[in-house]
Amino acid sequence: MTKDDLAETYRAYIACLNRQDWPALSRFVHDDVVHNARPLGLSGYRAMLERDFREIPDLHFDIELLASDPPTIAARLKFDCRPVGTFMGLAVNGKRVTFCENVFYEFESGKIRQVGSVIDKAAIEAQL
Repeated sequence: MTKDDLAETYRAYIACLNRQDWPALSRFVHDDVVHNARPLGLSGYRAMLERDFREIPDLHFDIELLASDPPTIAARLKFDCRPVGTFMGLAVNGKRVTFCENVFYEFESGKIRQVGSVIDKAAIEAQL
């Protein structure tokens, strides 16, 4: 994949997440995907995302920064949302918070195989 092809695939993946088009997830995510060194597989990854949308009903992934260097994507994702209840161990309880996630993806055979993610929890804490 070229840099542009990889970036286009990633943008399509983010659009898939924002539509919550779970059947289409397999077009973007490898069957043996690993998230933060935890082997989840496609079904576990999907379950994680579905849980995120239950806990954050207005969840929307916005790409703030994107760098493509095949087979790797680096992205800074921005969120402006209202998590219900507890989020990341914090009692957010529907309060509007904005925060970013820095995430690296490694692609294999055109699909996401490895994900390394760090969410800016301190930004959320500062808003509560």
